[in-house]
Amino acid sequence: MLKHCLLALLLAGLVYTVTPSAIAQDNGSNDQQAAPAGPPPGRGHLDPQRRTEMLTKRLDLTADQQAKVLDILKSAQSQTEALHSDSSLSQQDRRAKMMDIHKSSDDQIRALLDPNQQKKWDAMQQRREQRMQGQAPPADAPPQQ
Repeated sequence: MLKHCLLALLLAGLVYTVTPSAIAQDNGSNDQQAAPAGPPPGRGHLDPQRRTEMLTKRLDLTADQQAKVLDILKSAQSQTEALHSDSSLSQQDRRAKMMDIHKSSDDQIRALLDPNQQKKWDAMQQRREQRMQGQAPPADAPPQQ
C-alpha cells in the first residue's frame, strides 16, 4: 500500500514538473478536442494546444513559432505518455528521463525565440523553478523585469 502511495505521489510530482505550472491557468477555452491518453488535465498539465495558446499570449509568438512550439509540445507529450506506460523503469530512472524530456522541450522552445521573447521565457522558467521550491510569489504577481 505504501509503495502504491509513493508511486502515485511520484507520478503526480512528475506531471507537475513536466509542464510549467505557470501555464496551468484556465483561459476559459472550451474548444478542446477529445482528451488525450495519459494523465488527466489538472494543475500543472495543459494539452499542447492550450499550452501553445498560453505561450503565444505571453511571448507574442509568430504563426511560424506557434506551429513549431506545438510540434515540440506534442512530441514531449507523446514521449511522456510512453514513459508513463513503461513499467520496466525504476522510479528514479523514470524521473530522470522525464526531466530530460522536459529540459529538451524547453531548450527547443527557447531556441525558437527572439532575444526579447527569450528574456520573458527565462523569467517564466525562473518563476516556475521558484514555485517548485516553494519560494515564488503568487502566480498572479506581475513578472519581474
